[in-house]
Amino acid sequence: MEIQASSLAPWIVGTVAILAVTACAAILYALLKTGLAWRLATDIPNDRSLHARPTPRVGGWGIVPVALAGMLLVAPSLWCAVLATAFLAAVSQVDDRRGLPARVRFAAHLIAVVAFVALFPAAAPWWALAALAFLMIWLVNLYNFMDGSDGLAGGMALFGFAGYAAAALSSSHPASELALASIAIAGAALGFLLFNFHPARIFLGDAGSISLGYLAGALGYWGWLKGTWPIWFPALVFAPFIGDASVTLLRRLARGDKFWQAHREHYYQRMVRSGVGHAGTAWAWYAVMIIGIGLALVALGCSPAVQWGIVVGWAVVLVVMGGIVDLRWRRFKSTLSKQSEV
Repeated sequence: MEIQASSLAPWIVGTVAILAVTACAAILYALLKTGLAWRLATDIPNDRSLHARPTPRVGGWGIVPVALAGMLLVAPSLWCAVLATAFLAAVSQVDDRRGLPARVRFAAHLIAVVAFVALFPAAAPWWALAALAFLMIWLVNLYNFMDGSDGLAGGMALFGFAGYAAAALSSSHPASELALASIAIAGAALGFLLFNFHPARIFLGDAGSISLGYLAGALGYWGWLKGTWPIWFPALVFAPFIGDASVTLLRRLARGDKFWQAHREHYYQRMVRSGVGHAGTAWAWYAVMIIGIGLALVALGCSPAVQWGIVVGWAVVLVVMGGIVDLRWRRFKSTLSKQSEV
């Protein structure tokens, strides 16, 4: 019988977190110390990069095994999510080293998501489940799109899964396995962040970003399936990532661009390039993420009408923030144009 989340001793939560942080950090330190990190996968800067030096992209080698081993130990009911994540990590590692066609990557994402939803269907119409599966696939990909600035994706994983854990512990339908699984992932993300915050010594890579995106969607779906939180909760927790990637995608589609190709048009990329820098951008996003998660946790105790009001209100706030970044970017480009004319 599963232990109720409300009865989890603090030392259990702390132990899972500390072990995850330590194990992930130890793996990544060993990869760097031995030089193996460079042989596994190295990111070579190009004209779309925000960095200037070749950097190993092996964050997934620390995060994935630690998070999945932790999940198997503390949340065996999530075995399907573990297997699907391992599958995606393996495919993504091949992509990190050799590159794979977009259709192959998308097929892997589709298989992993559909298998999870099909094995654990919610009591909802088929079209609703299909829509959720589509959104989960989008979350997998947008996490990959947003992995381009020091400390950003790792920080979002730390705070996002910590938010999941807090909700699972405090919900009217608490779930200890979901809480501990989220803590294991958040701890692994912190272990990675120790090497990824500016100036980054290691990047996440597709094996890490795709896996974290999938876990964000799978655990979000699982919490809704088990009645731990409403359907809007995962979206509100990861709203900054979802908003940035979605708006950028729509802009590129409207211009007829190939959305899967690397670029430097995301809001976070514009912040870095316009002078905020990697560290400043990361701290700003952390603050926005923490506020959004705080609102999401508060909303859980409100009526449905108030909950959706908070969701809409926070979306408006994010739109305004995006407008501010756009305004700053236009001024920055205007200044550069004037300087080039001198």
